[in-house]
Amino acid sequence: MLTPEFVQALLTDLESDCIERTTSTSNTDKFAQAICAFGNDYPGHRQPGYLIVGANDDGTPCGLDVTDELLRNLAAIRADGNVLPPPAMTVEKVVLSTGDVAVVTVQPSTVPPIRYKGRVYIRTGPRKSIANEQEERILSERRASLVTTFDAHPVPEATLTDLTMRLFDEYRMQTVDSDTIAANHRTTEEKLASLRCYDLTAGRPTVAGLLLFGSNARYFLPGAYVQFLKFPGHGMTERPDDESEVSGDLRTVVETMRQKIMAYNPVRSLQGEGFQDRSGADYPEWALRELFHNAIIHRDYQSNTPVRFYWFADRIEIQSAGGLYGEVTPATLTRRNSYRNPVLAEAMKSMNYVNRYGYGIQRAQDLLAANGNPPAEFEIDDKVFLVTIRRRSS
Repeated sequence: MLTPEFVQALLTDLESDCIERTTSTSNTDKFAQAICAFGNDYPGHRQPGYLIVGANDDGTPCGLDVTDELLRNLAAIRADGNVLPPPAMTVEKVVLSTGDVAVVTVQPSTVPPIRYKGRVYIRTGPRKSIANEQEERILSERRASLVTTFDAHPVPEATLTDLTMRLFDEYRMQTVDSDTIAANHRTTEEKLASLRCYDLTAGRPTVAGLLLFGSNARYFLPGAYVQFLKFPGHGMTERPDDESEVSGDLRTVVETMRQKIMAYNPVRSLQGEGFQDRSGADYPEWALRELFHNAIIHRDYQSNTPVRFYWFADRIEIQSAGGLYGEVTPATLTRRNSYRNPVLAEAMKSMNYVNRYGYGIQRAQDLLAANGNPPAEFEIDDKVFLVTIRRRSS
């Protein structure tokens, strides 16, 4: 928590390029651009940046009423999917003797460049601007020295020929704004690196690059597939009706599983109260998809174990390698998020498979309740994450 004395010092430091002041309470673009620029930390300060809402340019509070709604709106910028990958940030109200302010504290990202609506914003001195090709390349090269997550690691045996560039071009059109693409004169490797799919230092595709665009990701990552089993009964003693291994690039895997979910979960006409017919499926489609996407995003790709999607007569079980990650605990599962694979998480959002960061499990629970299903059940240990979704009663 920031102290009033510390915030007062920030307000009076008119020379720092780690501080931005504003009197606006509704300019979301301005807020998000500042958050993006602080997260990119182009000068390399390796210290937080501060967006202070409710302060004049001279550092004096403007008399703003810092409401809970304002604090929620500022915090929501991180989760709305426009700032990718979302940086670590906090939002708090600070009461000063001369007036109240809202302070957004943004930590430097370990996986730059961060984009807002497809553009990379940086600060150099008092200037906030869109990064040019050279500045963006510097951020990409810095990431290589800061990389901590497995999905951003280079794969030593892989080469550029192991990627399907058509898939990358399609993804890039979804992720990078058209003006930046039109003005781009970088090499293929640099384009891939700007989206964390290629390591320029190692000269190799990253784990995320192979998962997203690889022609045979499973060759390099043996656990990168889904084992799908559809059983006619309640146990595994009977022969499966469908036994599949779903593999390929991420979009192919997700779309194949979507088709299976739709095929085995048809909308049926049900007898309701008062002899009124009502339509519904055994499971809400989007709840199943959200929970499956969660397994794809958060699983441990260093494990050789696939995602297991087992469909029984009375329930569905989705199991993935790797327990909870980062700050998430069983008690905070529906309201806090830490990403084992932030590059994949960003890709899933860019491809519209994820609506908002950190809301997937809660949204699935809400959809299950609305459909008449019991809440999803979670069994978690250090190595496995298992979710069980029970069929609704007829």
